[in-house]
This record gives sequence, structure tokens and C-alpha cells, in this order.
Amino acid sequence: IYEALGMSEISTYISCSPTVPVSMGSPGKPQPGRCVAILPADSHSTSPLPAGETGLIAVHRTDPGLMLGYWQRPEEEAAVLRGNWFIGGDLASIDEDGYVHFEGRNDDLMNAFGYRVSPQEVENAIAAHPGVAEVGVSEVKVAGDVSIIAAFVVPQGDDDLKPQEVLDHAKNRLADYKMPRAVHIVAGLPRTGNGKVIRKHLYKLL
Repeated sequence: IYEALGMSEISTYISCSPTVPVSMGSPGKPQPGRCVAILPADSHSTSPLPAGETGLIAVHRTDPGLMLGYWQRPEEEAAVLRGNWFIGGDLASIDEDGYVHFEGRNDDLMNAFGYRVSPQEVENAIAAHPGVAEVGVSEVKVAGDVSIIAAFVVPQGDDDLKPQEVLDHAKNRLADYKMPRAVHIVAGLPRTGNGKVIRKHLYKLL
């Protein structure tokens, strides 16, 4: 099975193939002829980051598979262009061998004790529990400006999964500041029409 990464604005542009062996945890490498780089997420720099550093996936505007622009939406178009690069908001790093490692959406990142935490990393740690069918993680406000990392877990079948079991499992896989401060057992997760979990709507399950 060969994975591929793409988005509405561009055809699949990162993938594995018969000539690009699968690397665990990566959708693959930029395809031949594609100009892909990682740009800083916290600045407007157009200088690519070195191997191993996490930033925004950027595709050069000369890429033949890239959209020409958003139809009659100039402000949205300007927001995704940085110099000669298109930036769709996906966080990733590229290792020394050229494999891309996806880190989630930049606008999904959570703040924990001043550190930026990827919900995908926390979700992956929790999803490894055999009693977990699905999981969504989000930053949830609890009082005023105070917010915590919360996990919303769908149990496997009729499994009587307890929140503490999830926390005990996660603490062996996550740094303390990345740990959820609350675990909610739920029947299902909010999704888009394409089946993607809407992390920003998870708080509505409370």
C-alpha cells in the first residue's frame, strides 16, 4: 500500500511508490519535479528550514499541479501565499533522507505551559490503547483565559473504558506537559463531510 498526501489546492505531491520505499510514520517524499520546502511557522521568512525542523509545508508557485488561485477570494489567496510559495497550513518536517513527517494543522496546535503541542501526537499516543476506537484532542477553555488539553475518546465496541486507564496509558508515551488534563468518553466525534475530525467542535461534546 502506497500512501500519498495532497489537498484541494494541489494534486497529490508527496507519496511513496515502487521506487520510494515506505518509511514508517511518513506519507513519503516530494514527487519528482515537485518543489517542496519547510518554511518557519512563526515568521514570514521564505528561507527553507534545515532537515529535521518542523514548520509549514510550502509548495513553489511554479508547481504545475498547484491551483491558479481562489476564485474571487483575493484576501484568502493572499493569506496562503508567501513570496513564491503556497502555504496551506500543514505542519511537517523533512528528514535527512527526504521523507516528510506530518505534524498536523498549524491552526490546531495547542498551548500547554507555553509550549506548542500537536494534537496529532497526543492522539497517536492514546490511539495505541487497545480499548480506544477513535480519539480527538483539543485545547478546551475551562475558566476565563485558562484552557487545558482534553481528549475525547470513543471506546472500542462495548469496552467499559475508564478515563484513568487512558491517562495511565498516555503517561508512558508523552511528556508531562503534553498530557491531557481531562479525558471524556464519548459515543462519536464531530466530522466534516470528508470524514475528518473537527477538533474545534470537540468542546461541544461536553
